[in-house]
Amino acid sequence: MSARSAPLICSGHSRPVPDLHYSPITEDGFFIISACLDGKPMIRNGETGDWIGTFLGHKGAVWSARLDPTASVALTGSADYTAKLWNASTGDELRTFTHKRIVKTVDISKDSRRAVTGGQEKLIQVWDTEHGLSSVTLSGHQDVIKQVLWVNDNVILSGGADAVIRLWDLRSGSQALTAFAKAPIASLELSKDGKTLTSAAGKEVTFWDPHTFVPQKVYTLNFELHTAALHPSATKFAVGGADFYAHIYDFATGEQLEVNKGHHGPIHCIRFAPDGETYSSGSEDGTIRIWQTSVKNYGLWQQGAATEASTNNNTNNTNNHHTRPPAKR
Repeated sequence: MSARSAPLICSGHSRPVPDLHYSPITEDGFFIISACLDGKPMIRNGETGDWIGTFLGHKGAVWSARLDPTASVALTGSADYTAKLWNASTGDELRTFTHKRIVKTVDISKDSRRAVTGGQEKLIQVWDTEHGLSSVTLSGHQDVIKQVLWVNDNVILSGGADAVIRLWDLRSGSQALTAFAKAPIASLELSKDGKTLTSAAGKEVTFWDPHTFVPQKVYTLNFELHTAALHPSATKFAVGGADFYAHIYDFATGEQLEVNKGHHGPIHCIRFAPDGETYSSGSEDGTIRIWQTSVKNYGLWQQGAATEASTNNNTNNTNNHHTRPPAKR
């Protein structure tokens, strides 16, 4: 195995990792937040995978986790019927949003003033993060909501186990667009430039125009997909699913470019780093693996490691209070 193909392994979680999210690049670098069914979401250095802290407070599995654009606020959704807002630098809990059923998906607005949640209630709820109050409730999905995304201050995207993607206009409180997939929606991702919506459903990965819901590209693969992500350059995409492997494909042709092996269970989430140099995968095996996307010397690969390296230098400390290194803030 070459140094490039050897992933950095982020251990520390004790159960499957259903979701992970990268922050944008900040003055302190960029970060990864991961949800885990052990109920202890974690934040890590996005380049090296080094553990920074653990958010302690949920009493059930955590299904979804997000960071705001400054990586100073985190949002998590849990099987304990709550979503929680956190100070991402200290790990302190800032707010709890109470639900009647399991929360499967969360997202935080660009100004951090509003949160959106969805899950087994089959409702989308928008919350005021300052006061912890629900300001908008949207109904329409007929099954569990698997993904919610902020498009801008007035527009939300959602995808459900009902195999429907919906675009919501908060100004009218109604659906603006609806798209139908052939299978339950497993994941949705909106590109940074807002021009492409990537969905994984069944064995299909689809790239939609999010303003019209017209498919730009549709590829059918030979295994069940759980997640898909478009590279920031829009030249390739990554998928993961039931076959345990992380796959990279050419966006224009659908040709498979590489297959990365290492996980010991299905891959539930896959995302590219904001600089496009790496991507991360979270799995049923309880690990996150960071893979390089080019032959360029980058991060810990500059050290020429030719074998798999664990980056979790603080695994034994994950029950300590969350603290980001103070020198940078």
